Amino acid sequence: MNTTKSPVILIAGHWLGAWAWDEVLKDLAAANVPATAMTLPGLDPEDPSRTARTLDEQAAAIADVVTRHGGPVTLVAHSGANFPVSLVLDRHPELIRRMVWVDSGPVGPGSIFAPGFPEDAAELPLPDFESLGQQASLEGLSEEALDRFRTRAVPEPGPVLRQPLELSNDARRQVPTTLVCCSIPGGQMMELARSGHPMFAETAELMDMKVLDLPTGHWPMWSRPGDLAEVLAAAAG
Repeated sequence: MNTTKSPVILIAGHWLGAWAWDEVLKDLAAANVPATAMTLPGLDPEDPSRTARTLDEQAAAIADVVTRHGGPVTLVAHSGANFPVSLVLDRHPELIRRMVWVDSGPVGPGSIFAPGFPEDAAELPLPDFESLGQQASLEGLSEEALDRFRTRAVPEPGPVLRQPLELSNDARRQVPTTLVCCSIPGGQMMELARSGHPMFAETAELMDMKVLDLPTGHWPMWSRPGDLAEVLAAAAG
């Protein structure tokens, strides 16, 4: 194993488990990069309490995996994984050697993923692809990838969507960070961040940041897995 590479922890966004990173994991292994993919609490279809899981439980699970690797890691968050990962950064910035956001970014204090999500709704299933494609780019996804997405997707627990983030540790903004921009070019994203756009405002507060463009849709682990693995291997170095 190449000991100059920090361990990589991979966390996919909504509806996804560790399986979403299978192709990327193969390429990282070939590059001698130690990597682990996580399934967050609430996204394990075998969990009988799945729909009651919270952001706090997800953040605690991430911190546990990171701690068990015995040293600062490269933490990779895709899409909606930014909520629990932002909590981890706030609570345990010393555990993260480098943060990598994949078509995602840090979230600010008080943020709620879906403020209007009904209190009586237990979960949010994967929408139909026409609706999903209006929210996030499906560019580059094969029919096989879409079929796998539909077959293996797990509904997102309601508490995760409704919980406001409590963040207070400015050290979270000092962790070296790589932004991998896929569906929105990096230049456009930084313009939005500097203008105070609520989705990107926290990005403008980062102290040590690299911005990389990987043009494709919102799920690059399926549309450009080899290229994404190269980016992650470099970040881990």
